[in-house]
Amino acid sequence: MKRCFQRYVSKGRRLMRNQQLMEELEASAGDDKPEKARLAEGFLGYVICSTQEAVVLPPLVAFAVRTNPGVWEFIRVHSGDLSVEEITPSAYLKCKETLYDEKWARDDNSLEVDFSALDLSTPHLTLPSSIGNGMQFVSRFMSSKLSGKPESMKPLLDYLLNLNYRGEKLMISDTIDTADKLQTALLLAEVFVAGLEKSTPYQNFEQKFQEWGLEKGWGDTAETCRETLNFLSEVLQAPDPINMEKFFSRVPSVFSIVIFSIHGYFGQEKVLGLPDTGGQVVYILDQVRALEEELLQRIKRQGLNVTPKILVLTRLIPDAKGTKCNVELEPVEHTKHSSILRVPFKTDDGKDLRQWVSRFDIYPYLERYAQDSSVKILDILEGKPDMVIGNYTDGNLVASLLSSKLGVTQGTIAHALEKTKYDDSDVKWREMDHKYHFSCQFTADMIAMNTSDFIIASTYQEIAGRSVTP
Repeated sequence: MKRCFQRYVSKGRRLMRNQQLMEELEASAGDDKPEKARLAEGFLGYVICSTQEAVVLPPLVAFAVRTNPGVWEFIRVHSGDLSVEEITPSAYLKCKETLYDEKWARDDNSLEVDFSALDLSTPHLTLPSSIGNGMQFVSRFMSSKLSGKPESMKPLLDYLLNLNYRGEKLMISDTIDTADKLQTALLLAEVFVAGLEKSTPYQNFEQKFQEWGLEKGWGDTAETCRETLNFLSEVLQAPDPINMEKFFSRVPSVFSIVIFSIHGYFGQEKVLGLPDTGGQVVYILDQVRALEEELLQRIKRQGLNVTPKILVLTRLIPDAKGTKCNVELEPVEHTKHSSILRVPFKTDDGKDLRQWVSRFDIYPYLERYAQDSSVKILDILEGKPDMVIGNYTDGNLVASLLSSKLGVTQGTIAHALEKTKYDDSDVKWREMDHKYHFSCQFTADMIAMNTSDFIIASTYQEIAGRSVTP
């Protein structure tokens, strides 16, 4: 192993990737296969195999070791005696900075930013097996807050009392203002619908429900209403994650959704292949169609006569290059209630910006864009949306600004950081930031991730990475 570390430090200061580390490890053993196996199976061999990168500052080598998704360890090894020292993430970053700017690395007043989650009130998932099971975790967390005692049910009761569609109460009326009254109403209603034919329409017993303080939204038939009533009764009696999740899957709370996908040429034809325009357009349009279908099915099952609306907010580009990106409102094909709404960027003097702008140069326009978009959204939807979802950094930042302003639920679609596409873009930020503005992107992503209520990912790898890459 000493020969291996001598090879690491022999070329002086440098940053080494895992492949380079493994090649040097194998070269140090020559053609001796048993020696190669022994090196790989030892402690330092395990460290090297799990290392993403290493900083060589002779006679020391600092390793960034990723043992599991989301689990990092940092160690420093002396090439002379192979002594091992665990170091902090900050100390490792100092080593890395020393390669490129030793003066900056030694400056005690240099800027240091903590990118960890800002909200410490919610327990964080730490096990890789939890990834992709966010709904189960939320249900467990919520049910743990409800003890079955009336006072612990107040947040749930307040939530139900606030449910409405354009001012019309849903599920319960203001007469049910305590958990005891709610339990009584649920019991009466459950016994009543149990005596009806399963297919009996809600309209046939709507007046009876209203006498008990129950409003529409429980279901479209006697059977559906009985199931929803039972789910909530079980939650009130003995809270558990399964019934909590079942009940909230029936709650009528989402009728209008706004999705922000701002950069590039967002359209339904003649746009693929244009700058900053690719798979995200197809992805968003596919999701819109699926979302509308899901909303229609849920609203029908809830027994409501409500028309859902989905708006995809993107940028209006006057110089549209033969596309429809200069059309303000465009229906989404193969949908009935979804549209693309285009809002222009504004220059400092208030004029519409005519030409396309790279996704790297988009940030100065986003705050004004969020303000202009909110006016259009409130007008078209005739009120606030129930949910806003952001796509990519620009869309996520605007979704964050809008959700904070309007007080609505925010979703963030996970995406690949541009940084990962450019080697050493962190330590070479002085050379790259003027062109790619990574600092703007990281700041925007940090804001959006921390204000978001939930994160949308298509695959496990989007969150956890692969076994060999984060």
